[in-house]
Amino acid sequence: MNEQVTDKLHTPPQEAARLMKLATYASISVAVTLIGAKLLAWGMSGSVSLLATLIDSTLDAFASLINLLAVRHALSPADKEHRFGHGKAEALAGLGQAAFIAGSAGFLLLESGRRMLNPEPLQSYAIGMWVMAFSIVLTLFLLSFQKHVIAKTDSTAIKADALHYRTDIMVNASVILALWLSVQGWAGFDALFAIGIALYILWSAWQIVAQAFDHLMDRELPDEDRASIKAIANRHREVRGLHDLRSRRSGTSTFIQLHLELDDELTLLEAHCISDKVEFSIQEIYPGAEIIIHIDPVSIVSEEARMHFEGDDGAATSDSQNS
Repeated sequence: MNEQVTDKLHTPPQEAARLMKLATYASISVAVTLIGAKLLAWGMSGSVSLLATLIDSTLDAFASLINLLAVRHALSPADKEHRFGHGKAEALAGLGQAAFIAGSAGFLLLESGRRMLNPEPLQSYAIGMWVMAFSIVLTLFLLSFQKHVIAKTDSTAIKADALHYRTDIMVNASVILALWLSVQGWAGFDALFAIGIALYILWSAWQIVAQAFDHLMDRELPDEDRASIKAIANRHREVRGLHDLRSRRSGTSTFIQLHLELDDELTLLEAHCISDKVEFSIQEIYPGAEIIIHIDPVSIVSEEARMHFEGDDGAATSDSQNS
């Protein structure tokens, strides 16, 4: 069995919820701080690339607020109307962020194009450089914490938020360079870099859309996780095989379903006990996962049926592999 399984599905739900809430609070705090600093710098310099970062930080604050609300809703327990919980609220928040980000990038492209056609000398650049350096340091601290949270939770909302701040690192560094080049003699560099920032923001928005789409469409767990689940089940000597393994994520919740193949002569109680053992073993590696196991007599599951359930990827496990 491959023991190299990721942490993101193995964090207890309560700890995942705590980390996700902390990440949203940290994100909002950083965004508000940066908005204040960049607003001051833009007012003093008139730089359009600084305006780009100010817009970006305002987006970050707005997106982080959406994340806070979405995460709180996604972490609320299942109820009568939502038996599988509210985890997809994260993906919906990601789509909302992407739409808002794309709109702001379009505005930035228009403003940058106008400034390219009519370059304006910067009023000041030193304050802009200091603010950008401060932004980079603060953002690096936030990204370090978000990386830890994503590794533990695989949260779509936190991923989307972290994507904003990763772009900020490049954005802020490019603004420092743009300010320096503009001071050297051509004010057009300022607008040129702002256009590059806008295009990068659009690309980032597309990444968020792709992640949210996978979440909403119930994409299977990664191949390594599916292989791990199969290996866990098959290490029990009573198990003759398994098929029709299905899995998905919804917020911090993991859902796993499979058909377990057992000897025909087992009593219902014996088969139930074996199923419980397999479920417990999987739950040890994926705490908090909702696991549903259907028991099949091995004689009624043909190789043709296994291939139908699992496809041609060789994922089906025959009883010869367990003998």
